[in-house]
Parts: sequence; structure tokens; C-alpha cells
Amino acid sequence: MCGICGVWEYGAANARIDIALVERMRDTMPHRGPDDTGATILDAGRLGLGFRRLAIVDLSPAGNQPMRGCVEQDVWIVFNGEIYNHAEPRKGLELRGHKYASRTDSETILHLYEELGLDFVNEIDGDFAIALWDATREQLLLVRDRVGVKPLYFHQQSGRLIFASEIKAILAHPSLIPQIDEDALYHYLSFLAAPAPQTLFRDIRKLPAGHMLVIDRLGNARLIQYWDALPPVINAVSENSSDAAQCAQLLRLLRGSVKKRMMSDVPFGVFLSGGVDSSANVALMAEQMSRPVDTFTVGFRDHEELNELESAREIARRFGTNHHEVVISEKEMRSFLPDLVFHQDEPLADPVCVPLYYVSKLARESGTIVILVGEGSDEIFSGYHKYIKYLTLYENFWQYAERLPPLARRAASTAVRSLVEKTMKNSEASELVRRLGANEALFWGAAIVFDETLKASLLSDRFRSSLNGLSSYSVVLEHLDQLARERPDSDFLAQMTYLELKVRLPELLLTRVDKMTMATSVEARVPFLDHHLVEFAISLPRSLKVEGKSGKHILKRALEEILPRDVLYKRKRGFGAPVESWFRGPAGRFLEAQVMSSSLRQRDLFDYNFIARLFDEHQRGARDWGFQLWALLNLSLWYERWID
Repeated sequence: MCGICGVWEYGAANARIDIALVERMRDTMPHRGPDDTGATILDAGRLGLGFRRLAIVDLSPAGNQPMRGCVEQDVWIVFNGEIYNHAEPRKGLELRGHKYASRTDSETILHLYEELGLDFVNEIDGDFAIALWDATREQLLLVRDRVGVKPLYFHQQSGRLIFASEIKAILAHPSLIPQIDEDALYHYLSFLAAPAPQTLFRDIRKLPAGHMLVIDRLGNARLIQYWDALPPVINAVSENSSDAAQCAQLLRLLRGSVKKRMMSDVPFGVFLSGGVDSSANVALMAEQMSRPVDTFTVGFRDHEELNELESAREIARRFGTNHHEVVISEKEMRSFLPDLVFHQDEPLADPVCVPLYYVSKLARESGTIVILVGEGSDEIFSGYHKYIKYLTLYENFWQYAERLPPLARRAASTAVRSLVEKTMKNSEASELVRRLGANEALFWGAAIVFDETLKASLLSDRFRSSLNGLSSYSVVLEHLDQLARERPDSDFLAQMTYLELKVRLPELLLTRVDKMTMATSVEARVPFLDHHLVEFAISLPRSLKVEGKSGKHILKRALEEILPRDVLYKRKRGFGAPVESWFRGPAGRFLEAQVMSSSLRQRDLFDYNFIARLFDEHQRGARDWGFQLWALLNLSLWYERWID
């Protein structure tokens, strides 16, 4: 993994980009590439490309970038990520006359593009953010991988395109004055991150997962979707397919995914919680290695209810790993806050960023550069209890109510309030009743923090009126409409999975992993989100994922071959952080002051009397508003660091 950036003055006749500017942009993110740097000026001085290298494959200087392909083609690349199948097409490319100067995967991207043009992306298997300059066609191509493991940001205005792996590199350009995008902020409050293509910075966008952006000399920009996580037109699991056959196929795909992600010329390991997903990564890696797997675990001092240290130690003992641990407290959280805001670029209101940073730091200090993580398993195999709750509510009531005429549906929303409250344990009842009456979809995501009902109380009158009726349902509806057009027969579970793959996974969970691991110069790889495995998982019917009140049924069955039942079938404990305690403990008043005295308050976006009430109720133990307060804290600190 690396850091890339660039500036193209496509609208200028005689522009001359100063290489010092490109280097300044590049060097805002040294953590993404401590091993080498590169920069070059192309297109008669109108294009500058910058690169910071974290050397993983071919550690020699030959792997540095920007990199050029065949001389007669005049194609250049800066690339962040890994192409796991890069060696497969190489032999054929060399036989057809392509000249390689290194063992890197970067060169295979170049030569595939030279032969196939935009279709090259269908031939590569990996996690990537790519910028390709084609001098012959006079076009610049930006590409983000299928699932969205690697981020890529851009700004296009006034005949200029600026792009980078991190927003801070774009902000280093003197033409940019950081400004807040209030529409994106509104959606951030719900989703904990701005949904693509928005960011919280006005006029800075992020490339959606599975998309490429093609810009020509005239500034014409084409956004092309080359992959989507759609269920198959005809269910891939035929009536004659046995559960055993599907389990075998799943394990084959997962084993292959882990093997691919062991491609490295530097030490690699696993983040281990002791749960199903991280334990599977350890087991599958261990069976392919002759030395112990390096494993890394983080715990919390004084929060035994969240710790998985013993579970992780048990897996480490069973598989004979070289195990490492770090234990953190509120002190580490408070000291990390300034760096958290710096590395996130835009708010990612997930408190797991804190322990994730410290366990990444532990890995780097041990000399481990590549890490396998368990993200994505719960989303594609329906592992969260929340999915089961929504599925139960949908099948028992919602699917019938949504067929009613609008007036009847509004009446039903009032009549069933008690049923909804019982199912959702009062936490989301008012919002779900509102959705029912408003003819909106039941499920918006597994981590909606400020829903539309709560936002109505949070927002100031000024901010609310400026939004002209904006609702975060517009984000949800865009993806559900796409699914309805392409796959109208998709069941409710497939709809939930698809929505998670479009919003929460790429823009919150995977960006969280990217930012926090790269803050310590560590590359994270995600075996459960290999696109072949994702396509298989989304093709599976509900019956193979959910059994009774538990999810991940087929995954657990498949893993019985490599993991003990006591690991597979114990009660799920998600990787979390003691955010509830942070706002009630000794740090609570400090965190409250960060929000209540923030210069963000001068923007008149929120009702701070309502926010004060949230703090009061939380600190008294009347309600748990920990995640809502963490979202406001992140936003306040971000505003002061990047805007004010």
C-alpha cells in the first residue's frame, strides 16, 4: 500500500506545474509510504504525479513510482494497493512483447491497460486505487477497487483536476480553501461517514467503490461503474446443490482468498479478537505456513466486558502463534484525539478507530507490515444480531404493511407502535414508525446513529430550513432503486447486504481500517471481501445464512473443518470500544467541553440545548447516547482542525 497524488492542468495552454508543489502534496502523507518517494512532471508540464512507497512486493528501487510502461505507448501509473493475480497474465504479456523492469504488480496493470484499455480492470484481482496517464489518448484515469478497500479522492474545477489517497494532500494545493459541505454533514450524522461521492469538504469528492473516472483533455469526466455487488439473475444455488457442497465451495473460496493475501516480501500477520472471523484467518494462514503466525490483540484496561484477550489467547495457544497484546485506557484515547482527526481527514465517527490504531501500532513496532483483518464477514453472511431483528420485523409485519395504500399505511404505523417497540426494544421504535407512515424502507443500515427523528431535534432552525427537505433516505433509496431495477426479485436479506456493501462497508468500516493502519505504515488486507467470495455470498438464499435467531449459518458450518465448535458457536462479541464509559468516566467532562465550546457552534448548525440534554442524560445513566456524542465530538474536532 502506498500514497498517491497528482495535479492535471488540463484546461491550461501553457501551465507549468512546479514539482515542489507535487512533492508538498505527496509529503503530507509520509505514513503511507516511509520506504521511498517519487514525483514527475508530464504532459508538457501540465501534469504532476506524486508517490510515497510502502514496499511490499519487490523491495528494490525498481518498484518505485511513478512508473512508465512500454516506451512506445507512453502510459504512466501511480498506484496504491496490491494486485494478487499479477503474475498470472505476466507470462503472456512478456511473450507479446511487453518489457518488465521489476517484479511488481504495478507493471502488470500498465501492460494490461496498454493492451485492453479500460477493460484492463476486469483482469485484475486485488485492492487498489489507481491513477493512469495515457499520453496518446490525452486522458487521465482514476480507479477504485470493486469493494472499496482503498480510498481515492479528487477535486475538479476551473480546468484543473487534483487527486490523492488522502484529502490532506489535495488541501495542500494553494487553490483549495477548506469549506464544509452541509448536505454531506447531514448524511454523516446518520451514517457516521459521508456517503460516496460526497465528503465533508465542499467540492472534494471520493470515487465510489467499483467505479472509474475518465477525464479527457477538454475536462469531460465520465464516471463508469465496472462492478456491482448484485445478486445473480438466477440464483446460483440450484435446488440440487447440497448444503455440504455450498460449505465446501465457501471454504475453498476463503482459503484461496487468504492464500492470495499472503503475497508479500515483508512480514505479515493477523489482527486476532478470538471471534469467528479473525480465528478463521489465523487457522487458514497457519495451515499454509511453516513458521508461527504473528497475531495481535488489543484490550481495554478496566473494561473486562469488552475484552476478548482470553479468547484471543486461546486461539493463539491452539494454533501456536507468536502472540502480541496491547492494553489501552482513556488516557490513550485522549492523547490520540489530535492525531485521530489528522489521520481521518474527514470524520469517521466509529470509536473503534482508537483501539484499531493502537493494535496497528503494535504490529508495526513488532516489524509486521501486512495484516489480515476480519472486516466484511458479518455484512455478507448476516452475522449481526441487528440484521436478524430487522429480518424478523420485516417477515412478520413490514412486508404486509408496505403493500397497504398510503393512508392505510399511515394508520397502521400508529396502530403497531407497541409491536415495533417490543421488537426493537424501544431504541429505534419512533423512527421506524415514522418510516412506515412515510412509505420508506425499513432498513437503512446497521449503524444509523442520528436517524431522521433524532436529527429533527438536533438541528438548528437555520440549518433545517437551509436543507430544503433533505433526507438521508435519498442515499438509501438511490441504491435500493438500483437493486430493484437490476434484480427485482431480490429478497429482503439481499437488499440489506447490498445496502451495506454500498454505504457502510466502503465508506466507514473499510476507510476506518485504511486510515488507522496506514497511520502506522501498516497495510491491511481483507480476505472476507475478496470479490469472488462476495459474489458467492450474495448469491446464497436466506436459509443458508440465517437459522433461527442466528446468522452466518453457512460460514460456521464451513469452518467446522478448521475451527472448534466452542469458537464457532459461542455468543458473538463484536470488536468495540468503551465509548459509553468514556463519556461517563473521568474523561467525560473533558469530551463534553470539546463539543460544547467548539468553534463549530458559531455555524448555528445544531441546537446546543438539545446536545446538553444528551450529555446530561448520558452522564446520569438515564440513556446511552455514547455513539451520538462520539459523532458530535469527531465533527467538532474535525471542524477546528481542518475548517476553522
